[in-house]
Amino acid sequence: MADKVYENLIGGRWVGGSDFNENRNPSNVEDLIGLYARASTDDVGQAVVAAKEALKSWSMISPQVRADLLERVGNIIMTRKEELGLLLAREEGKTIAEGIGETVRAAQVFKFFSGEALRNAGDVLASVRPDVDVDVTREPVGVVGLITPWNFPIAIPAWKIAPALCYGNTVVFKPADLTPGCGHALAEILAEAGCPAGVFNLVMGRGSVVGNAMLAHPDINAISFTGSVPVGRGIAVEAAKGLKKVQLEMGGKNPMVVMDDADLDIAVGACLNGAFFSTGQRCTASSRLIVQSGIHDAFVEKLQAAMSGLVVGDACDLATQIGPVVSAAQMASNLDYVALAAHEGAEVFGGEQVNGKTEGFYQRPALFVNAHNQMRVCREEIFGPCASVIKVSDFDEALTLSNDTEFGLSAGICTASLKYAREFKRRSEVGMVMVNLPTAGVDYHVPFGGRKGSSYGSREQGRYAAEFYTTVKTAYSFAG
Repeated sequence: MADKVYENLIGGRWVGGSDFNENRNPSNVEDLIGLYARASTDDVGQAVVAAKEALKSWSMISPQVRADLLERVGNIIMTRKEELGLLLAREEGKTIAEGIGETVRAAQVFKFFSGEALRNAGDVLASVRPDVDVDVTREPVGVVGLITPWNFPIAIPAWKIAPALCYGNTVVFKPADLTPGCGHALAEILAEAGCPAGVFNLVMGRGSVVGNAMLAHPDINAISFTGSVPVGRGIAVEAAKGLKKVQLEMGGKNPMVVMDDADLDIAVGACLNGAFFSTGQRCTASSRLIVQSGIHDAFVEKLQAAMSGLVVGDACDLATQIGPVVSAAQMASNLDYVALAAHEGAEVFGGEQVNGKTEGFYQRPALFVNAHNQMRVCREEIFGPCASVIKVSDFDEALTLSNDTEFGLSAGICTASLKYAREFKRRSEVGMVMVNLPTAGVDYHVPFGGRKGSSYGSREQGRYAAEFYTTVKTAYSFAG
């Protein structure tokens, strides 16, 4: 029912909030997905109390119990992938195919950490002293606050919630206020799967209320956040005041280098996907296309032709390739950057707002040709379907420009040269490097994260998630 109020989950009970949020479809603003309760500061406090109490048993429970819970969650998500994929498409604007794909990934993440719950390894070492044994073990960090963004509303919550529960922590979770539906659906699934009361708590609402309350609460031991750089920096400062462990995944201005020797079809396909799919609303999107002069003109011509053929429309239409921008505010920001690119001297191809069959936030992908790396459109994260093309003379110039950014999340190169590929992987100042692949698109069982202004703290995903969600204990035993 569109007028149903979806409530917060606190201590195993569904409870209302101080007010509610209208969750609307960016493909059709007349489509009201539902009303989602916004939690108050007091609600957050109650959730933390519940999580702290539940931690006493959950942190000591058999790892098989944790493994079984995560396996059940993964199975439920997988059986509901079409339903959840449609919900994701309606509230965020990804295409149906992308929505289902993201949902499947969320299921895979839960299943991966089901296995990891049984592989929480430690070390046994010989002491430097006689008759002394040394054991090094990993234990849960405690009550963990999770704050997630709107652009991956089921995958990013999954890759934070699953490891948190896997390693014996309890959770207070705040999904993005713009896309609460998938987060609420995850809460329902966790409850259905038998998650004990208080182990997982959902508190929806604005970051200025819910997020700040989580940061201020003394009984939250760690905060994992994915979102913008300014908010992330603020979280780091506030978390330090309370000596909370913190993990931040923030922005990107990711380069894709195209060398003269690249396969043109592969390069255009990788750039089209990396820059514009998911409406460019990915922190790993290819927003700077750094192209060697010999292939530059042919690359631009072929990329523009491919862009012209993209179908922009309703995310729920199976023919759509590029869904809507997520909100009116994001649309306005994107259009401002398109105008700025022209003002800064770039040749703008596309980027205009278009009308759909329904009232929504539709924009054609934009390419800024003849750009240079000091333009604001090449320095600032736009977070929309916009990419700049920067011409370079050789590999060294391409690498220099690739690294000339405050960000360091993902970088890619299209080349047939093993030497260029090797040097680019070795010298790129990023956390993830792609060769002849889009900069966006990663596996769930390996570490995710960046350097410089893109990330702070230990990596997410894969076995490296244990670095954040556990704390190390060293125990000495005298056997004499």
